[in-house]
Amino acid sequence: MATTLLLTNGLVIDTAPEPAVLGNADVLVEDGRIAAVGPGLAAPAGADVIDVTGRIVMPGFVDTHRHTWQAGIRAILPDTDLPAYLQRVLGELAPRYRPEDVYAGTLAGALECLDSGITTLVDWSHIQLSPGHTEANVAALRASGIRAVFGYCYGGDGDLDALAAETARVHREYADGTITMALAALGPEIAGEERALAEWRLARDLGLPVTAHMGGHGAESAARGLAFLGGNGLMDHPTTYVHANFYTDEALRRIAGSGGTVSVAPGVEAALNIGAPPTGRARAAGAPTGLGADTVASCPGDMFSMMRAAYFLERGRPDAAGIGFTVADALRTATIEGAEVAGLADVTGSLAPGKQADLLVLRTDTFGVAAAHDPVAAVVLSADTRNVDTVLVGGRVVKRGGVLQDQDVPSLLTSLADSAARLAAA
Repeated sequence: MATTLLLTNGLVIDTAPEPAVLGNADVLVEDGRIAAVGPGLAAPAGADVIDVTGRIVMPGFVDTHRHTWQAGIRAILPDTDLPAYLQRVLGELAPRYRPEDVYAGTLAGALECLDSGITTLVDWSHIQLSPGHTEANVAALRASGIRAVFGYCYGGDGDLDALAAETARVHREYADGTITMALAALGPEIAGEERALAEWRLARDLGLPVTAHMGGHGAESAARGLAFLGGNGLMDHPTTYVHANFYTDEALRRIAGSGGTVSVAPGVEAALNIGAPPTGRARAAGAPTGLGADTVASCPGDMFSMMRAAYFLERGRPDAAGIGFTVADALRTATIEGAEVAGLADVTGSLAPGKQADLLVLRTDTFGVAAAHDPVAAVVLSADTRNVDTVLVGGRVVKRGGVLQDQDVPSLLTSLADSAARLAAA
């Protein structure tokens, strides 16, 4: 594999400090990192030169919350709500999962991400029913080539000593390279205060960030859970609050002031009647805010759909409260702000030299995008997965010319279909 690549003559969009169209330029990648961005860059000897004339070049997308293992139960629960999802998916289907089902679902879900331009993924994985399930999950993430934060959620019984020991083992054995780790905590609103206290203390001991479903279970539950963290001195620990729908503006300011971040799943939150997505309110409070697909059991899994859902739901808030939310804001949540939520803002999310070359090349020769006057608006409002031509992760080309590289997709889809049929069988 070439260690030096030059993407030439693309229409370059950077995302930091704010999304901006840089115009026609080149992007030089050396040893997996962005070396330079600008017009007329010379190709070093032996470089792999990719002509991207007439195409958009930008940072890859960041998905801040996805249950990746659920790719095998796609579209199994449309037109439903959160209680029905919890009963069907976690109560009935999850216990049927074998390690091989986890592998097929996670690999397919991660490749779906790459295929659609998502280069970084926070994999919130609560299918850790055994060490074999964990091994399969991590193996699938590695095989995909995606940059991942493996959100490990202990799936054993209520033994808190076992939770600590197994989480420490997983951290010791699996977190390295493009796979880092977060503690996916069930938290005080789901598992109660005793386990939550153990989770946050363990995360602190291991130096792991926390990602937790908090704020999406009603106003009283949201207030009580945040008070629990504050009362136990846990709010200063790096935490992502997933589905922060019911936090007041003041609570969101407390989260922002403590260094917390917010992950919004706009499609799922609307479709499952969880609550109004807090995208604009969280950002106005100063909390870095990213987007997540959450589950393809009920919603689409591509970032184009997520950006559009966030954009339209925010701008459609009552009394025009969200009308100031722009396409640039939507793109930022999908890239650099999402990287902040994932704890990887110094690694990915923008085109700053020195960052990992996690890049996305979009075709513009399609009816949906051709002749677009505003490239940022075109990405957010007009493009879709058909436009994703080339994808790089750490300078490695994982998709080129519209085709995933080094993956046996037909065999994987067969395995996924077999798994899906077994899981859904009565």
